[in-house]
Amino acid sequence: MPVFKIHRLRDYAQEHFRWAAHTSGATEVRPKDYHLAGQVEALNAYSAWTNLRETGTPLRVGDVLELENGELRICKYVGFEEARWVQPEPAPVPEGPPPVPDSPPPG
Repeated sequence: MPVFKIHRLRDYAQEHFRWAAHTSGATEVRPKDYHLAGQVEALNAYSAWTNLRETGTPLRVGDVLELENGELRICKYVGFEEARWVQPEPAPVPEGPPPVPDSPPPG
């Protein structure tokens, strides 16, 4: 039976996700907005949802299930949809030497 990792949406991101417009296609999720909260054995995402609801720790809208092969399924109001992790772009590295601060005029 497949094992799903449970990624819970952090509280600070919950309200934003709740009110965001529904999009088609894979939902892009940021790892910093989630924390790993265990795992569950289930045949599919809907079975995992049922199992967790029955144990008193239901999935909330915005929570993510990760399959053993790395595929993600995000819990939405309409069911489960595909998701993928998005990493922020690294800050650009400045070219050349760092700027020298202006020095006060002598004397």
